[in-house]
Amino acid sequence: MQPGSRGDARAHLRGTDGTRIAWPQTLAVMGQHALRADHLRFVREAPRGGMLHCFVLDCSGSMLAGQRLALAKGLLIALFDRASAMRAEAALVCFGGADAHLRFGPAVPRWWNERWLEPVGGGGGTPFASGMRCATQLLERSARRKPAQQRWLWLLTDGRTNEEAVRPLVADEVVVVDFERDTIRLGLCERLARAWGARRFTPEELIG
Repeated sequence: MQPGSRGDARAHLRGTDGTRIAWPQTLAVMGQHALRADHLRFVREAPRGGMLHCFVLDCSGSMLAGQRLALAKGLLIALFDRASAMRAEAALVCFGGADAHLRFGPAVPRWWNERWLEPVGGGGGTPFASGMRCATQLLERSARRKPAQQRWLWLLTDGRTNEEAVRPLVADEVVVVDFERDTIRLGLCERLARAWGARRFTPEELIG
């Protein structure tokens, strides 16, 4: 890409289906490289039936290392604020210790998200299967209540678990946010994203 051409690309490039390019995410993936088609990330227009973003947060003890849980909560605040601006519904399922529970929603976020997310704590084991069962039940109830709604599942985890779960069939889109930072990687998030046909991002890619 020639110097000065990035602005022209921002002004003129569109997706093949008419969607707009999400430039912050595109530029984060692009880095210092010349722009390629596989760098492009697109803004998805809200469907007429509305949207539900179901966030599943790993609150186990391993997420306390390296401030991973704090980073995840900061990312969630931004994502909840974005859902509120789009008038999309959101829900938060937390799993850690011995169980999983629904912390919020599904509803359109309408108040200061940082206030109620800040007290979310972590510790103990990683009941991943329980967390996914809770999220799947929520998504299934939403599908019965609002069949035209588009449903997104966001899994925020470092992948430090031996448990397995199946992809919720009623989730139209799945995003795995990979918080693993250990020198010896288990790579569960990568394998899970491939098995589920999900998108996988690091938190830095989404925050950037």
